[in-house]
Formats: sequence, structure tokens, C-alpha cells
Amino acid sequence: QSVAPQFLGPICETLNLRPSGQFCTDRVVHLCLTFVDLAVELAPTYKLLKPHLDFILYKVCFPTLCLTADDIELFEGDPHEFVHRQNSPLADFYDPRMSAVTLITDLVKHRGRDVTQPLLGFLTEVLHRYNSSEGDARNHVEKDGALLALGSLADYLLSKKKFAGELEGMMVTSVYPDFNSPVGFLRCRACWMVQRFSTIKWSDDGTNLRSLIQLVLQRLSDPALPVQIEASKALRFLIEVDGAETTLLPVLPQLLTEYFRIMTEIGNDEVVAALQVIIDKFGDHIEPHAVALVTQLSAAFENYCSTGEDDDDAAMAAAQCLECIATVLKGICERPDLFKSMEPQLVPLVLQILGNDGAFIEYLEYALDILTFLTYFPDEISPQLWEAFPLIYTAFDQWAFDYLNFMVPPLENFIAKSPQHFLAGTTNTPEGTVRYIDLVFSIVAKTVTEDRTSDSECRKAL
Repeated sequence: QSVAPQFLGPICETLNLRPSGQFCTDRVVHLCLTFVDLAVELAPTYKLLKPHLDFILYKVCFPTLCLTADDIELFEGDPHEFVHRQNSPLADFYDPRMSAVTLITDLVKHRGRDVTQPLLGFLTEVLHRYNSSEGDARNHVEKDGALLALGSLADYLLSKKKFAGELEGMMVTSVYPDFNSPVGFLRCRACWMVQRFSTIKWSDDGTNLRSLIQLVLQRLSDPALPVQIEASKALRFLIEVDGAETTLLPVLPQLLTEYFRIMTEIGNDEVVAALQVIIDKFGDHIEPHAVALVTQLSAAFENYCSTGEDDDDAAMAAAQCLECIATVLKGICERPDLFKSMEPQLVPLVLQILGNDGAFIEYLEYALDILTFLTYFPDEISPQLWEAFPLIYTAFDQWAFDYLNFMVPPLENFIAKSPQHFLAGTTNTPEGTVRYIDLVFSIVAKTVTEDRTSDSECRKAL
């Protein structure tokens, strides 16, 4: 109560550097806004802060939300880097735009009586000013900042009846036109707004929803990569809306083609996650495309893995590809014949992850999941699949002891589906030729004698 208020003065003076035309680093602005955010919840500091809310919201936060000239240059000149920065999990720790969003949402949440109506009035005025002007008079950056602020408040606005009824009109008048805007970052923001407000209750006969889906579908082939990314993510949310399925099902083949084209362009786990939602939603209609899907996902996984260990986005996208493959396999459980046609793509992938001395350990859980499908649903296990059996033991023995719970299901399938092959099977190890059954006994013995083994793992092994 006595220390924190003393910092508010210097903090506000520092935040005034940029509005007054002076230089201040992003990191300093981020830290200052983070401090103000904490001050909002405390009564002693908020009492001092309250007279300066207009300054905080409209002179500091809103300009911070707006794209800079460098952001726009990056969007147009290096879209891959723009997408990477927009999706960076570290942004919360250094990006002043993220701390400004957090401050605005917390002010509305904790001090809504003082903040909400004036803030919404300000943002609405920005949108009206944009819609009523034409050509060069339009401030595209200002509108993007207003939409970012409104989208960040989506959960709050959707939860309040007095605001929820106005959102459909806001989307139709201020967001729909931006899907065809000549300004790339506004098209990108329009797709992002769909993600934030996908649960709006549409009041018409479904025309607005159908129009929105068509607008998003068109943006999948937008000339700007960031727009394609946001459009592909937006469909993940729209597909859950009642009535969306009838519009999307007829264009499912083209939809899948667009997703794989985007995945070839850039490794983004949210794009693959959106594809997974589509596959899961259209599970009953996915059979004709299953083999092509698995082939494309396997190729995408290999492509993402080849980018190197430093590309975290590609690594997450690679993991999402494997999870997506498992979703496809789950959707064709009643067609065991299809599994055989997928083995040429999936078996080398699984063997690659199980081998290589644990170089692909981050994907091991997904590989074992895929292997469980391949060994359970087909009528018989192919010789190529049996190559995975000794690799499971080697992985367990050398670098994947903690993954026993995921190894047991495929091992059980190997044994139950082809007991004669299991009893007769052998593999070459540095110690000589070892029977498959002895490998299993070794797994059990190591599990029950290790101090770090849990009771559930012991039960699994036994």
C-alpha cells in the first residue's frame, strides 16, 4: 500500500515518452504496462490511477495496439517472419501490444463501471469514422487497432446481453467489407475477428453465416500468406457453428487441397490443428480422401522435420501432423482394408521415430498411437510392421523408459494378432540373437525392479 503507489508517477512519465514524441523501447513499455495492469486490481493504486485512465487507454494502450510502419513493412516484405512473430509463444513476455491487450481486458473486467462504456464509445467512433470516409482519408491502421481491441474483449462482450445483440451488426458493417479490402492487414484482421466472434447468435435465416463462410473460404487463396493462415484458423471455429456443415461439405476436396498448400508454404501448428478439426467433423465423409490425407500429412511431417531443431514452429506443426494422422485413422476404423494402403507412408515414419537413438523422442507418443491403430484394425500384421517390435524394446531400454504406458497397447496387439510369429520371432542385438518373447520379459523385469516405476506402470507391464 505504501510502496506501489510511489512507482505510479515514474511509470506514467515513462509511458508518456512515446506520446510526447520521445523514444522508449518496446521492452520498457511492456514492463510499464504490466505494472499498471497489476495496479488496476489494487484499491490504493487504482485510486491514483483512475484520474489518468483516458491517458492510459487512448494515449498509450490504443496507439500501442496499432500496427507500426515496421509491422506493415514486415507483413508485405517478409510474411513468414510476420506470421512467426504473431504466433510466438514468447510474445507475452516482450511484446507491448500483448501487455496493452491484457491491460484493456483487465480494466474492463475489474473496473468496468469506469471504463467499458467510454472505451466502447471510442472504438465505435473509430469504426464509424472509417466507414464514413473514403480513399486516402481512411485510417487503416487505426481501424485495425480498434478491431484488435474489440476482438480482445470478445469473451466479455458475448457474455453481456446488452452488447451481444449489437455484435452481429458490427461484424456485418465493419468486418465483412474488410474481407475484400485492398489492405492486406485488414483482410488478415477480418479473419482473426471471425475466430473471436464465431459464437455470435445470428438473427437472420442463415444468410449472414453463409456469406461469412464464403468470404473466409475466398481468403484461403489470398495473395498474402498471413491472411491465408488466419483464414485457415477461422474455419476451425466456423465449422462448429450450426448450419456451417452444409456449406462446407460440398467443397471439402478443395478445402483439403488449400490446407495442404498452406502447410507446404509454412509450418504452423494451428493450421494443422484446424485441419484436424475439419477431419474430425467430417469423419463420415473422409474415407474417400483418407489415403491422400495420410500421404500428404506424412510428407508434411518429413518436411517440417527437415527444417532443423531451431524451428520451434515447424516442430509443433510436425507433432500436430502426427496427431492429425491419428484422427484420420480413427475415422476409418470400419475400413481395415484402407490401413494396408497407408502402410507404405506410415511404417517408415514410425520406424524413423522409434529408431535414431531418440532423436525424435518428442514425437514418440504420437508414433506409438499410430502404431496401435496399424496393429489393431487390420486382419494381419505385415512383415514391415514387425520391424517396429524390436525397436520398441530398444527405445524402452535405452531412452524411452517413461513411455511404457504408450508402448503396451501396440505390443499387446502384436502378441494377440499373431502369436505364432511372436513366439518364433528373433532379432539381432549386440549380445546376439534374442527372441521376441525374451524382449518382453526384459521389459517386465526392468519395469518392476526400477525404483522410479509407478504402480500403474508395473500393472501395465505385468
